[in-house]
Amino acid sequence: MDPRSPPTPSTLSVAIDGDVAVLTIRRPEKRNALDDTTVKGLARALEDLPDGVRAAVLHGEGEHFSAGLDLSEVGGDSDVADGIAHSRMWHRAFEAIQFGRVPVFAALTGAVVGGGFELAAATHVRVADRTAFFALPEGQRGIFLGGGGSVRIPRLVGVALVQDMMLTGRVLAAEEARAAGACQYVVEPGAAFDTALALARKAAKNAPMTNFAILHVLPRTAEADPGIAYLTEALAAAIAQGTPEAKARVQDFLAKRAAKVARPQ
Repeated sequence: MDPRSPPTPSTLSVAIDGDVAVLTIRRPEKRNALDDTTVKGLARALEDLPDGVRAAVLHGEGEHFSAGLDLSEVGGDSDVADGIAHSRMWHRAFEAIQFGRVPVFAALTGAVVGGGFELAAATHVRVADRTAFFALPEGQRGIFLGGGGSVRIPRLVGVALVQDMMLTGRVLAAEEARAAGACQYVVEPGAAFDTALALARKAAKNAPMTNFAILHVLPRTAEADPGIAYLTEALAAAIAQGTPEAKARVQDFLAKRAAKVARPQ
């Protein structure tokens, strides 16, 4: 960690396990509701990871990933300007996750609600166990999404489903969430963390430039004008395949020293 950075808050722990960082939200008494200190700490922790770390796992201590924004943070006498500044701070923090240095794998259990869903949507691969449930109760709270959820979540599950969840309070079980696109994996209760860690270890073995392109280029080419996207893709592909590591990996494959893609068992 950068010695000039503020210390990690008590509501968040960071452990380095080989080339994977494990970030744990530690507010189980509040179902890991997110306060500003924790949100800022998450962004800072990912920005300050040691050089050898190539992937990260994010999960919540106890039964829940996160029940969302700690409403005591916005329940005072703040005005509109304060509300905008608060939302923009969350935007910067979650952008540091989505467009950070390493891929982030979320292990989702219990509540993935409101701001917790917004946080999960900023990660790259989401593994839910069957205890997980997804909700956006802002409509019933008299508030609106403020952590980037109105941008990221519709791109995962579609505008119509987000409107349904916010207007009616609909809650998605893990399998419904996977079918809709909110998560990529559903596993048995208690297996989310180990699965996310195993996937993170696989991603950590990829060439760094390839992972950089997957994190930073792919989301932008998917949304860009096709002409710009094709050119950007060509540039990224040329840069990635021109690295010494990529050349060595291709030679390993051609020499039959690398495993081929096989049918799932």
